[in-house]
This record gives sequence, C-alpha cells and structure tokens, in this order.
Amino acid sequence: MTSLPQTTSGKRLGLVIDLDVCVGCHACAVNCKEWNTGGVAAPLTDRDPYGQDPYGVWFNRIHSFEVSGCGSSRTVNFPRSCLHCEQPACVTVCPTGASYKRAEDGIVLVNEDRCIGCKLCSWACPYGAREFDNDAGVMKKCTLCIDRIYNEKLDAVERVPACVATCPTSARHFGDLGDPNSDVSKLVRERGGYDLMPEMDYRPTNKYLPPRARRIEAAEIGAAPQLAPVEPAAGAGFLGWVDRLLSSG
Repeated sequence: MTSLPQTTSGKRLGLVIDLDVCVGCHACAVNCKEWNTGGVAAPLTDRDPYGQDPYGVWFNRIHSFEVSGCGSSRTVNFPRSCLHCEQPACVTVCPTGASYKRAEDGIVLVNEDRCIGCKLCSWACPYGAREFDNDAGVMKKCTLCIDRIYNEKLDAVERVPACVATCPTSARHFGDLGDPNSDVSKLVRERGGYDLMPEMDYRPTNKYLPPRARRIEAAEIGAAPQLAPVEPAAGAGFLGWVDRLLSSG
C-alpha cells in the first residue's frame, strides 16, 4: 500500500465551486476534455460519442437536481471531479504506488507507468472521481491541469485549470486553500464553503459554496415577496442531501 508524504509545504491547490451560479452548461467538462486529450493525461478514451452506447473518460461531470421549498423549486447543478483530499483513500489503497499525493502542492496524481489498472482506487474513492481508460488500461483523473498552472510560457491569467478558464459564470475558483489569506480561502469563509461527505474524514481540498436563498416575487405566491430557502436548507443540510444522492448512485 502507498503512504502519504510525511512533510508538506502547506500549500493546498484546489477549487472552490459556487453552486449558486453554476448553470450546468458543461463548458467546464468540455474544455477539460479538450485540454487533457492533448495534455499530460492524453489520450483520453472517446468511443462512439454519437452512437447508442457512447463511452469516454471525463474528469469533470455535472449532475443536475431539482430541489423545492416554500411553494417554489429550482435546479441546482453539481459539478463533480477529484477533490484532491488531504487524506485520499485512493492513494493509500494503491498497491503499486501509482496513485500519489504531491508534497509540494497537495495535488493527487497517477503515475501511469506504475498503474496496473486494478481499479482499487476507484472503489476506495467515495466521490466517483476516478476514470478507467479502456484504451490505455490505466486509471486516470483530474490533474488540476498541472501542465497549465505551472506553464510559465502562458500568461499569468491563463495559469488556471481549463475548467476555471472556461466557466462563463465564474462559478469555479482556483487557488491555495492552505493559505488562509488567499482569495479562495476568504471566499470559503464568507460563503460557508463546505466539504463533500465530511464524515468520511478524507478532508477534501476542493470546497462547495451552497446555493443562496432565492427571492420569490409576490405574483408567484400571492403575498408579499419573500426569500425561499433551498430545501433542505442551504448549507450543510443541502450538501448532505446531495451526498446521499451521489452515494446512492
């Protein structure tokens, strides 16, 4: 089994995803696929995309849920990818050391030269973030676009993951969540950012910002305008509900 690094820099690069403004357009998933098909994780399986049984490797997937309360309802879009956990079970179960966590920035990666495709990491990950590439016979996953974020040939504004660069509503934010003074850390504090499935104690780096209460106009309810909370309530309650939906398949 693989051990985690004993000493780290304290840097924890990751994403903060705002569920309040994500519109479920899948731009993040598409741009991620395009970049990584030609990047360090290339190639990515993509079989019969327009046929009856399409199959492919996607590092980003988006789930959409209808939630209701106070006589109103709304669609909440939930992007899902690797959370680059502080205590990643996918790493500790790997029998060859192919899955590993970098001490310098906390990013979880796969060394394809050492991967035997046993899929133990995918079984251990409660978030469904691992992808088996049938063509290569190895596991693959989100790399946080290490070939972009450290590429000094790119302009500084472009040194962010492909999913962040393409999001039309700025629902995705990238930065160092190990730095309490970083913009992403401040955003998490201000908006009550949440760990997905905190009871698992994997301590994911990526955080989710819960949907805000939505204003219902008087015409909708026949009364004075009011705020309609997401049901279950925004915050841990709502994301706990999403946890249960994802874990139930």
